[in-house]
Amino acid sequence: MRIMITNDDGISAPGLKVLHRIACEIAGEENVWTVAPAFEQSGVGHCISFTKPMQLSKLGDRRFAVEGSPADCVLAGIFEVMKDAPPDLILSGVNRGNNAAENTLYSGTVGAAIEAAMHQVKSIALSQYYGPGNLDLEDSFEAAAVHGADVVKRLMNKAPWHDGPYELFYNVNFPPCAAADVKGTRAVVQGWRDDTEFSIDPTVVNNRTYLWIKGGAQNIPTEPGSDVHANLNGYVSVTPMRADLTAFNTMAKMAEVFD
Repeated sequence: MRIMITNDDGISAPGLKVLHRIACEIAGEENVWTVAPAFEQSGVGHCISFTKPMQLSKLGDRRFAVEGSPADCVLAGIFEVMKDAPPDLILSGVNRGNNAAENTLYSGTVGAAIEAAMHQVKSIALSQYYGPGNLDLEDSFEAAAVHGADVVKRLMNKAPWHDGPYELFYNVNFPPCAAADVKGTRAVVQGWRDDTEFSIDPTVVNNRTYLWIKGGAQNIPTEPGSDVHANLNGYVSVTPMRADLTAFNTMAKMAEVFD
């Protein structure tokens, strides 16, 4: 198996090192390629550098940096770095912070998984929730580091994949606790946290207005059976996703409106 790894925190991020160890455990180091952003790209979602070229730099054996977004990295990996033998699996992460609930929609980590799925390559986004249970650990990524390979193997061996045309991909979030305190893994839906939407915090300096993006509290639980609820209760969450944004449950009503 050939695995490509990427992220949105940048090629020097500690979470990417964790992901590299996970990928090597699964496929062996000689079958793992890194194609990651040269600089941090958090919050860029599924954007691509459509209006400008991006520089690709080789940093070592099977290790490349791209001056672009995580989705750009996926394109660079599939169509340039690994063009002669494309990856069988693309792993994105391990993100520093959760990509559950509404965060999923902004996540560059998830954006990379979406881009891979658009090219019929199996993909999994992995993120490490942060909270009081792991902030003071020697390794705050401990839960992901210990349990990550097992989750990926189970998804690869047993989960549904190719049922296109919009392929499935998976969003995995590890709970904010020590590895020994992880209670298990749950298949859940994407949740919704009330009062955690992003907003603007304006600052005026020398008569110039600067706008800071401000997020909400991350410790607000979602409904039972959804991602944040599982994470805050000590479970790894796994959510099957696809890029088709159609609200299928409204189609019958829409037919009444227009037909």
